[in-house]
Amino acid sequence: MKTEMGSKLCIAYVKALLIVLLVMSVVACSYVSSARQQFAEDLSATILSHDDPATVKQAIPAYLILVDSMIRGDQENIGLLISGSRLYGSYASVFIDKTARKITLSNRAFGYASRAMCLKKPAACNAKTMSYPQYEQLLKQFTKEDADALFAYGAAWAGLVQANSADWNAVAELPKVKATIQRVLELEETISNGDAHVYMGVMESILPPAMGGKPQLAKEHFEEALKISNRKNLMALLLYAEKYARLLFDRELHDRLLNELIETDISQSDTALIDTIAKAKARKLLADADDYF
Repeated sequence: MKTEMGSKLCIAYVKALLIVLLVMSVVACSYVSSARQQFAEDLSATILSHDDPATVKQAIPAYLILVDSMIRGDQENIGLLISGSRLYGSYASVFIDKTARKITLSNRAFGYASRAMCLKKPAACNAKTMSYPQYEQLLKQFTKEDADALFAYGAAWAGLVQANSADWNAVAELPKVKATIQRVLELEETISNGDAHVYMGVMESILPPAMGGKPQLAKEHFEEALKISNRKNLMALLLYAEKYARLLFDRELHDRLLNELIETDISQSDTALIDTIAKAKARKLLADADDYF
C-alpha cells in the first residue's frame, strides 16, 4: 500500500516538475524573443540617430546580417520582421545606387514585411497577387493595432516598385501600394512622424496635371506631414520641394522649403542620419536650381 502510494506521489511529482519546466521554457522563449526584438529596435534607433552617414554606410551591412540571424532564430516575431524590413529598405533607398543590388535588398525588405503581414492576417499571405478589388477588401480587415505592420508593408512595397521602376509590371502595382498607405492613414495618420503622408505626397506627385496627376493632393499630404511633425520631418520638406515644387516649376516654394530645411537645427534629432542626408540633398538641389527652372 505504501509502495503504491509512493509510486503515485512520485508520478505526481514528475508531472508537476514537467509542468514547471514547460512553463519555464515558454517564459524563457518569450524573454529571448522579446530581447531580440528590443535589440533590433534599439539598433534601428541608434542608426537613425547617428549623424555621420559615411560611418553608418560602412557599418550597416554587418548589422543586416546580424538581424537576419535573429530573424532566422525567431521566425514568427512580427516586431523583429518589421525592424528587419525597415533596416533593409532604408539601406537600399539611401545608400545603394546600383539597380541590381537595390532590387535584391528591396526584395529582402519586402519579404520580411510580407511575412509580418501574413502572421498578422493569414488572408494577407498572398496579398501581392490579389486583384485590386480583392486587395481593397483585405485592407478593411486591418485595425489600428495593425497599422505598424501595414505601414512597413506599404513602405517596403513602395521601395520595391521604385527599385524596379524600369519594369512596367512593377509600376502597375502602384495603385495597391497607394491603397495600402491610404489605409494606414485611416488607421493612424501620425505614424512615423507623418511619413505615411510623405509617401502619399510622393505618389500623388508622379504625374503632372496635364497627364491626370493630382498635385494638389500631394501638396495637402506634404503639408499634413509637416503639421504632424511640427515641421521637423526634413524628408517631407525635401520631397515637397523635389517632387511637388519642381513638378509645377514653383521656384519660390522650392527655394523656401529647401532653405528652411538647411536652417533647421538637428543637434537633438532622433533621426539625425536621415536629416543629415536630407540637408546634403537640399544643398545639391539648390545648387542646380538655375539649370532646372
